[in-house]
Amino acid sequence: MTYPFKTIFAVSALALAATGTAQAEEVTLRYLASHGGVNAHELAEELGYYEGTGITLENVGYAGGGPESLFALASGSVDIGSAATSAVINAIASGNDFVAAYPTNGINDEVQSIFAVLEDSPIKSIEDIVGKTIAVNTLGAHLDYTVREALHSKGLPQDAANLVVVPGPQLEQVLRSGQVDVAAFGYWQTTFEGLARNNGGVRAVFDDTDVLGEIAGGFTVLRRDWADAHPQAAQDYVEQAARALDFARENPEETREILARILEERGENPEVAKYFAGYGVREGGLPVERDVQFWIDVLVRDGVIAEGQLKADDILLVTSDQPATN
Repeated sequence: MTYPFKTIFAVSALALAATGTAQAEEVTLRYLASHGGVNAHELAEELGYYEGTGITLENVGYAGGGPESLFALASGSVDIGSAATSAVINAIASGNDFVAAYPTNGINDEVQSIFAVLEDSPIKSIEDIVGKTIAVNTLGAHLDYTVREALHSKGLPQDAANLVVVPGPQLEQVLRSGQVDVAAFGYWQTTFEGLARNNGGVRAVFDDTDVLGEIAGGFTVLRRDWADAHPQAAQDYVEQAARALDFARENPEETREILARILEERGENPEVAKYFAGYGVREGGLPVERDVQFWIDVLVRDGVIAEGQLKADDILLVTSDQPATN
């Protein structure tokens, strides 16, 4: 099935002439980093892809999770947000005029969120998580909704498990100490999951691909007014980040070396970079309809948004007329 995404970056010749093409507009994009991970735009900057575009990236701290990132975007504290698709849709449905720029990560057989337990845990299946405590990085985002969907898929109440918030670097610790029954390592936390697996004594119960299939896990998000005011910068930002996603797929070892260097410069543990499994985004970094429509349908089913309130092409911001395929 072909899905004709509209091009929000289409600008008239007159508008392009007004912004000027000979010299790139100078813009600074502020963002929040993620512990143990590197966003595609950070990788693009390290690779020199933004040179000559006028774009400068500024790391202004860390986000505990997607909802925190979106709150900062809405308040104007940052110019780039990043969150799970479900959280992005919720934010837009609540009145935030955001657009989803490109998939930050995807889930597939190589890159996925792992719900892990200790080797001797009695938890063997999704049904066994009822009444158990699960550590997630934040509430109201991908891991939260994956647990809900996992329980729903088995005909169980979506609130049958107890979720507690634990920062990514502490997930392994709280699991091994018995403070939680399950540690949920997000698809963006393959570095932490790989380290825990390498240390031994843990096993996976299920992953988000088992529940959701192959799908974009989340999106980088821009304010629509910013994208409208800076169309060329917005296009350059997205295109070069997508180019970095392709670089990471084609050059995994070099990407891990770059990630280690970035993490060390941040004062984080560079050793975890060797467990980076990739971004899991399809070639070209383009979304497909299901990446967004799946979660719209879930939120309609659950009564969070009304039928017909949102559709995928209201949310997605893409950089070319190339159609995505479903």
